[in-house]
Amino acid sequence: MNTVRRTPPAPAPSRIRGTLKLRPRASEEQPATGEDERGQPPASPAPEALPAGRERPLPEGKERAPRSRAADTGKGKAPAPSAGKGKGKARAAVPPAGKGKESKGRERRPSLRRARLRSARARERSRLPPAPAAAERGPRPERGARAAGPAPSRPLPAAPPLPLAASPDGVRLSKVMAERGICSRREADEFIERGWVFVDGKRVAELGVRIDPQARITLAPEATRTQQQRVTILLHKPVGYVSGQPEPGYAPAVSLIGADNQFDRDRAQRFHPSQLKNLAPAGRLDIDSTGLLVLTQDGRIARQLIGEHSEVDKEYLVRVEGDLAADGLARLNHGLELDGRRLRPAKVEWVNDDQLRFVLREGRKRQIRRMCELVGLTVVGLKRVRIGGVKLGDLPLGQWRFLRDDEQF
Repeated sequence: MNTVRRTPPAPAPSRIRGTLKLRPRASEEQPATGEDERGQPPASPAPEALPAGRERPLPEGKERAPRSRAADTGKGKAPAPSAGKGKGKARAAVPPAGKGKESKGRERRPSLRRARLRSARARERSRLPPAPAAAERGPRPERGARAAGPAPSRPLPAAPPLPLAASPDGVRLSKVMAERGICSRREADEFIERGWVFVDGKRVAELGVRIDPQARITLAPEATRTQQQRVTILLHKPVGYVSGQPEPGYAPAVSLIGADNQFDRDRAQRFHPSQLKNLAPAGRLDIDSTGLLVLTQDGRIARQLIGEHSEVDKEYLVRVEGDLAADGLARLNHGLELDGRRLRPAKVEWVNDDQLRFVLREGRKRQIRRMCELVGLTVVGLKRVRIGGVKLGDLPLGQWRFLRDDEQF
């Protein structure tokens, strides 16, 4: 709202010394008429300002009143102009003649901009539908709650497969994986703990889960890459090294695995110490025996070679002494028992006068030596020359090489 001063401000006192006088503004000059529109006499013009330190002369016949202490304390301050008596009457002073109607009309008449805004709001309200009643609107939602309405058309991320709950029925998942040749039981437990195993499309991340033996089992790409990075090593073990746990006075066969003993360093990958981690023998070979020994990080190969139902045969050349019984050769092929349990059928034949060839599909502790003792023979030398489709070949004694991609047990 525009405001109009009804009382013209008094001109500020001049600090210039001399006879210079200040003229009032042209808009503040009083009209020549004797009365304004309300019939009141026009306001007298403001007195002229005097230079600092001078006093206004008094009319004739009047004396100057003595100064009070309060006036002395306010010396140097410009007096506030007042147009009437009382605290709130200074603003209600009579405006100059000729401007009362104009200023009054400006206060009552709204500005053009505000009028346009009001008309625009009125038109918008007329276009909106009527607001529903309080009963139709329903209860007011709590503060902070989401407003009801259609969800934004934003694509949601694909939900991960639900974990498979443990069931008391069925067969343990790790056992099924080992029986199918997917991996060993130890590897199966490792993959399950990492969440890399899926049964019928559902992720399994808990050990001990039992499943239907006919269920579909798949591995995550991480598990497949892990299996591909694992190595299998073929060693020509000398006499005096144990294949498994070290014994007092004997070194383990894995101690022969190093860069210096690698036979195929020019054709295969170079040895790295990390390849010794989890490297375990797949089958035993006695301390006083020599020949092909398999050490692997891959549980699938280990189970294939030494599993309870393994069908991979092992070939040995055995040098013997003594007199073979009449039915000894037939009994060596089939008909012997060890520790009260019947042996699986074997294939035994003479190579020369003092050497036999054994082909077995099981590997009990010192099995060949004990079999020969039962038919009157003594073993003086034993060498393993083949495991499945992998032969010892020309691998020198005490050296090793990697299993090639074109070789299978």
